[in-house]
Amino acid sequence: MEELEIAERLARIEARLSAIEGDRPASAGAPPAVPRDQDDRFFALNGVKQSVGDGVVYAGHVELPTGAVWDWQWGPVPTPAVLDADWSAAVGALSALAHPVRLRLLREVLLGTRGATELGALDGLGTTGQLYHHLKQLAGAGWLRSPSRGVYEVPGDRVVPLLVILTAAIR
Repeated sequence: MEELEIAERLARIEARLSAIEGDRPASAGAPPAVPRDQDDRFFALNGVKQSVGDGVVYAGHVELPTGAVWDWQWGPVPTPAVLDADWSAAVGALSALAHPVRLRLLREVLLGTRGATELGALDGLGTTGQLYHHLKQLAGAGWLRSPSRGVYEVPGDRVVPLLVILTAAIR
């Protein structure tokens, strides 16, 4: 009986996935499926307009190769509040991201390489002193934390914001 329940659940999951993805072939790095109804291609934006009006919201559902899953949302923040805010408060967080080695470190940590020893063994990250300098910069800006000595992780509440910033920057 249990095998039948599993088969039924799997069939329902596959049907839901097929409805979401349509005919789009699954491939790594492919953009998310766009709803087929062209009137609904701005489904997220339309939802923001209907529920918030003028403002900024960002959100994401992230499933990392490590198995970690993050659902996160911030906002709504009214546009005037964003325009009137002290943007210089963002300098530390943004400048910590403004180095190719730091971006690579963040990517490697998100992909599952969390130990300083393993990170130090990767090509192109510089000397041990340089590595720790970069890790310290990222931790100081809140992009990394160290739950135990020599182990690093991107805090859960920073995963989606990091990916949002990177997505906006490479668009």
